[in-house]
Amino acid sequence: MARLDDCFWALPLTLPRTYVHILNVKGELGHNSMNLQGQRDLTLLTEVERDGAVTQRSLATKLGVALGLTNLYLKRLARKGYIKITTIPSHRVRYLLTPQGFAEKSRLTYLYMEYSLSHYRDMRGRLRDALLLAAQHSTKRVVIYGTGELAEMAYLSLREMQMTLVGFVDDGRRESFLSYPVWPPEVLKEWEFDAVLLADFEQVAGHRARLGQQQVPESKIIALTPSV
Repeated sequence: MARLDDCFWALPLTLPRTYVHILNVKGELGHNSMNLQGQRDLTLLTEVERDGAVTQRSLATKLGVALGLTNLYLKRLARKGYIKITTIPSHRVRYLLTPQGFAEKSRLTYLYMEYSLSHYRDMRGRLRDALLLAAQHSTKRVVIYGTGELAEMAYLSLREMQMTLVGFVDDGRRESFLSYPVWPPEVLKEWEFDAVLLADFEQVAGHRARLGQQQVPESKIIALTPSV
């Protein structure tokens, strides 16, 4: 079976939600680092290469921004010479990736892969540290709250440290994850566990509130914060 580290070299060119969030948190970086604008440019260049007739509304949905802002991003790429915007026939808008656009897409792809691998290693290390500290307080049975990329990393870390996964809980967005059933937080009142690991950066405050409603003490909550 391939190691998860190896899988990063086959990552999709549309950034997963977790990485997009981390890029937002980290803010603008140097020219040779992957920042939020670089992520948006990579998404646009990838989609334009895939389908020159892609609509701005579709692109706006993929970027998670307003339609007007997407239009500005496309015009910016055109000014830089990365894409050409044509209206042939007159009632249809098409986008063409230029040679400069191909080169920029390759550069951004490399930066994305480099950033993703670095982020993955950083988060795995921080998860191990957090779980090691919890283990020193006799934590053995852990619930993972969340079903995203961070939850998958947390699951791998639990297995490495020979801790027991009690189960996954989430707020009803999916029925299963990693071949395990996903339960609503209400089941925590019936489960026996030592800690709940929060595995969704965007929902930390909401998850803490839900855990409070289920009478889970703060001392049993393990929460990581995004890198800065």
